[in-house]
Amino acid sequence: MFYTYWKKVDNECSVNIKASELISYFPNPKDADFFCQMPEFIDAVHRVHRLVGNAVTEGRYIIEGTGSSQLFIAALRALACTAKETTSNKKHIPVVCAEPYYSFYKEVIEQERSELYQWKGDANTFQSESGPYIEVVTSPNNPDGTTRKPVLKGEEGMVIHDLAYYWPHYTPITSPADYDVMLFTLSKATGHAGSRVGWAIVKNKEIAKKIHKHLFLMSIGSCQEGFIRATKIIHFVADSYEHDVDYMLVKPPKVPVLFEAEGLFDYGHRILALRWKRLRAIAQRSEVVSLPDFSPEFCNFKGKLTYPTPAFAWLECKTGEDAEQLTRKMKIQARNDSKFGVSVSRRYVRVSMVGDDHSFNLFIERLSSLSIM
Repeated sequence: MFYTYWKKVDNECSVNIKASELISYFPNPKDADFFCQMPEFIDAVHRVHRLVGNAVTEGRYIIEGTGSSQLFIAALRALACTAKETTSNKKHIPVVCAEPYYSFYKEVIEQERSELYQWKGDANTFQSESGPYIEVVTSPNNPDGTTRKPVLKGEEGMVIHDLAYYWPHYTPITSPADYDVMLFTLSKATGHAGSRVGWAIVKNKEIAKKIHKHLFLMSIGSCQEGFIRATKIIHFVADSYEHDVDYMLVKPPKVPVLFEAEGLFDYGHRILALRWKRLRAIAQRSEVVSLPDFSPEFCNFKGKLTYPTPAFAWLECKTGEDAEQLTRKMKIQARNDSKFGVSVSRRYVRVSMVGDDHSFNLFIERLSSLSIM
C-alpha cells in the first residue's frame, strides 16, 4: 500500500553508504551499557514519537532490534530473567494474551521451548496462580483492530505492550502510551518491512540492559545499514509535518521538504479509509459476511474525530460455514481464526487491508461475488 507514496519521493529518501563506513560491530562504543545502539536512529525515534504523540520517550531507553519480532523474544527473556531473580519459583513463567491474539506469540514461544517461560494461551481463561506472569497486550489488536488493555491484575504481573499499529493511519491517537515495555516496528509505521527495523521503549534501565544483552548474544547487534535507511525515512516523515517557519528557524530539516507532498500518515489514513468504506458497503448489504464496528475517537495528531482504519479486516461468516474454506473457494487469501487462538469457531478470517491496489481490488471484486451468492 505504501509503495506508491514512497516511489514519488525516491530521490529525497535515498541513502548512500560508502564501503569504508559501518565496519565496526559497535555503532556506539563509548556507551558501555548500550554499545550496539545507533544514536542517530534513537534521535529519529524520539522525534517521530514527539511529533505523533503516540508514546512517551523522554527519560526512556530506546533499544533497536531486527524488527519487533526479535525484540519481543528479547523482552520476554529480560522480564522472565528478572522474575526468576526475585522468586524461588522454579516453574516456567506463564505467558498469556487475550484471544484473538497475533499468532506469532504462540508459535515463537512454543518453537523456542525456553526453560524460562511457557505459552499458556488466552489471558481471559488463564487460571492465575500466585507468582509472576507475562501478559502481552497488542493495541490496536492484530487481528481484529480493537483497542486493548491488560486483562490480568496480578501484583507480580509483567506486561509487554505491542504497539505496532498505534499510528494515526490505523487508529486515533488519543494519548501518548506510557508503559514499562513498548514495541514498535518500521514495517507498520512506514511500510518498510524489508529493512527489519524495530525498537523497544523501556522505562527500567536494568530491563533495557538485559534486552540489549540478549540482542547482542543473539546477533551481535542489528544491521546498521537498515537503521541508517530507517533514520532517513523517519526524519523525512517528520519533516513533511514540521515544515512550518517557526520550527525551521529552530531546527532546519535534515532532508528536503516537499511542501506539496501529502504526509505519510495522511496518505495512509486516506487510502485505508477509502478501502474500509468499500469493504463496509459490501458487508452492509451482505447476508454472508460481517465486520466489527468501530466508534470514532478524537485523534490528537489530526485534531479531529476519526474512525479506526485497521491494517486487517476481521471478517465473520454469518452462515455458519467455515470462513477460511469459503474465502478460499473465491480465491481470497485469508487466515482462519484458529491461528489466532479462537479454538471453537472457524467463523472468522483475517484479511489484509494494506496490500497493493491490484490485490485489494481483486479482493473487493471476489468478496462482492461471494456476498450475493
